Amino acid sequence: MHIVIMGCGRVGSALARALEKQGHSVAVIDQDPTAFRRLGAGFNGRRVTGVGFDQDTLKEAGIEEAGAFAAVSSGDNSNIIAARVARENFGVEHVAARIYDPRRAEVYQRLGIPTVATVRWTADQMLRRLLPSGAEPVWQDPSGSVQLAEVAFTPAWVGHRLSELEEAAGVRVAFVTRVGEGVLPTPQMVVQEGDLVHVMLRRNELTAVEAAFAKGPEEAGH
Repeated sequence: MHIVIMGCGRVGSALARALEKQGHSVAVIDQDPTAFRRLGAGFNGRRVTGVGFDQDTLKEAGIEEAGAFAAVSSGDNSNIIAARVARENFGVEHVAARIYDPRRAEVYQRLGIPTVATVRWTADQMLRRLLPSGAEPVWQDPSGSVQLAEVAFTPAWVGHRLSELEEAAGVRVAFVTRVGEGVLPTPQMVVQEGDLVHVMLRRNELTAVEAAFAKGPEEAGH
């Protein structure tokens, strides 16, 4: 996958190196050409000097072929504008914006732009939004036998009832994060694009649940 990153500070440079290490092609945008020094000599991706929400700059970075875009500059407004341009003008599927003000983050989540507030930022969280896959345990009981995990699902489940997904995986969904808010499942709830599905399960069930969520409804017999 080709991924474009706006901002080459500590966050952007670390994210760029991590993504390239995973085998993705990466382009990094920054207004300050000296910022690219943080990428190191071993970085093989594109370095594009310019404003991250300028369409010509984005095109130079390969936004038209990108499957993901991360806005991690030092400015909230620049990040959210760039994220919206990537999503709305270029149709990038996976977009995430780093936001310093948690109150703003909630507003932008409602606009359909996944955000990561600085106070709880980690590289793993940003990678999770750009490349959703597998499962990420977010809580476990003291014995470690029971976990609450965010489990990624294949887009083929979008439009199907959440109960079908539960039946296919043999688990119950604890809650769904939808446009920034936690929602308790109902019998009629339908899986929507951008949902984050959280499942309570036993640790030894995690691999099987990941596999079931990764299969489409047709493979599961729905």
